Amino acid sequence: MKYIITLLFVILFALFGGFLYVYSQVRFDAYQIIDYKPKLTTQIFDKNDVLIANIFEQEHRLYASYSEIPPKLIEALIAIEDTSFFEHEGINVEAIFRAIIKDIKAMKLVEGASTITQQLVKNTILSREKTFMRKINEMVLAFKIESELGKEEILERYLNHVYFGHGYYGIKTAAKGYFHKDLNALSLKEISMLVGLPKAPSAYDPTRNIDLSLSRANRVLFRLFSLGWIGEESYAKGLRETPIVYDETLTQNKAPYVVDEVIKTLTPRYEDFKTGGYKIFLSIDLELQNLAKDALKIGYAAIFTRHPDANATLLNGALVALDPQNGAVLAMVGGVDYEKSKFNRATQSKRQPGSSFKPFIYQKALDLGYSTMSLIPDISRIYTDTTKEEDWKPRNYEENYEGLITLKDAVVHSRNLATINLLSTLGIDSIYKELKKDGFKDLPYDLPMALGSFGISPLELSGFYSIFPNYGVKVEPLLIKKIVNRFDDVTLFETVKKRVTSPEQTYLMLDILKNVVLRGTGRSARVAGIEVAGKTGTTNNNIDAWFCGFTPQIEVLVWYGHDNNTPMQKYETGGRVAGPAFNYFVTQYLKKYPQTKRTFDKPEGVFSKIYNGSNEYFTKDSPLPRASASSENQESGLIF
Repeated sequence: MKYIITLLFVILFALFGGFLYVYSQVRFDAYQIIDYKPKLTTQIFDKNDVLIANIFEQEHRLYASYSEIPPKLIEALIAIEDTSFFEHEGINVEAIFRAIIKDIKAMKLVEGASTITQQLVKNTILSREKTFMRKINEMVLAFKIESELGKEEILERYLNHVYFGHGYYGIKTAAKGYFHKDLNALSLKEISMLVGLPKAPSAYDPTRNIDLSLSRANRVLFRLFSLGWIGEESYAKGLRETPIVYDETLTQNKAPYVVDEVIKTLTPRYEDFKTGGYKIFLSIDLELQNLAKDALKIGYAAIFTRHPDANATLLNGALVALDPQNGAVLAMVGGVDYEKSKFNRATQSKRQPGSSFKPFIYQKALDLGYSTMSLIPDISRIYTDTTKEEDWKPRNYEENYEGLITLKDAVVHSRNLATINLLSTLGIDSIYKELKKDGFKDLPYDLPMALGSFGISPLELSGFYSIFPNYGVKVEPLLIKKIVNRFDDVTLFETVKKRVTSPEQTYLMLDILKNVVLRGTGRSARVAGIEVAGKTGTTNNNIDAWFCGFTPQIEVLVWYGHDNNTPMQKYETGGRVAGPAFNYFVTQYLKKYPQTKRTFDKPEGVFSKIYNGSNEYFTKDSPLPRASASSENQESGLIF
């Protein structure tokens, strides 16, 4: 008897010593769970809180705090995985002995008897190989974790970490993915399907094996019923239910050009952007984003209708829609087909704006005292470039000359020669400095500047065009509204504004741009029932085609061209190519927002009178020239 007691003592001492040894080897691994910091998915939402995309590295996981998890879900999990979870300290000794007996009979590991805590250890720290050493490590770590964490904390970590199939990590991710529901909206059958998944996620994935998934869920229901945790009525109802299951991609990327721009913008500022669980709220309206894609494709298809031999590989486009009052980017499409080309032409492509740049030259003339009726020479001149020892002889698109024309008609009919002559008269030096002060970059310091001979992206140009519908205030395009981190700290992004000119001086140009659409080069952009203003832009040899337009509440810029800067087909001008895409977008926008403002406001300080037979606007800084004799008797038409 003495020898038996001694032997037992030695065995116990050896076991205790072995436990201490194993504990010393693995105890620090437990802190991966104790100080749990999982990789979390960053989500991007539109202005209406509609999900645009999930951004993640390797594991798509949305975190759910314990308070978010319904009690019935906890009960279902414990019922099927670890009924004595709240009684044991990480290890279920009774279950272990049952498992040992089965393993001995089979002469191999066939049953694990793992508690939820052990499963958490296995999924988080250890490999899934079935060895006795791994099992010992698992039990030691489970004991350590139970001594450091409460039961609720363990359950929270388990339900957020384990894999639920289909690329979903964590219970919240699975609920959103499979059922499009928040956790508190799940039915008992849906709960049962979810808690049954971790045992064999691929086999029970309801998007692949719905029958197996339902069968597993029914076993969960039976377990709940047999334990008395649900009644007969709930059990029967659960058995009858067949939930709707959604089979979707993980990223859910509904606006790839926008998402790429967000990632490019924020990754340098947030090193953990793809793993930090941020919520990014954008100014984008997802419905308008889809509308913009359609509009761009319609204009693109029209080119091929006119020119079946057009180069589909090179031809592309971009569209930006902006709220000019606050700079909110409502839609941004960087190409006709993202799958074919991920290059974002709305932000990355620097294209010549051509004649769409002219309004900025003419606005400076108005600010210097010119009026809409000031006469400008539309005549040909030859300019000698002494540095290149060659002559530059610009021409009008129509290949003709008008002589003296009004400033208004020069813009309405996009007369190149009048614009160049105006810039020459105003002085390149002063206009260059003023435009640089407004924020324009890479401007050429020569007369071709008048024709927009420099590179600018559609998104950047949209910021400058906001000057006109925003009555002299330039707003920087704003794509990101706010960022919320996993601790609910909020970072807001404010609109950057800068007054460039006065409301009354801006209105003179706004009215001219209305006439561009009514009777000038932008007639294809007219939309019934609303005032539209804007400017076309076509560069030499039809390389770039623009329409930059706006209504009282929305601004839309459209561009088409070849990616390699080669010419499009002849006559593919901004009015012909880009104007119809603008028209389609605004027409559909009005259907979505029928209460939108339809007419522009006239600021105080803007007056009008009949001048040479038509109603013309003027200000104290830009008075109308002396009228011809035939109209002097109509001074009574002065309107204040």
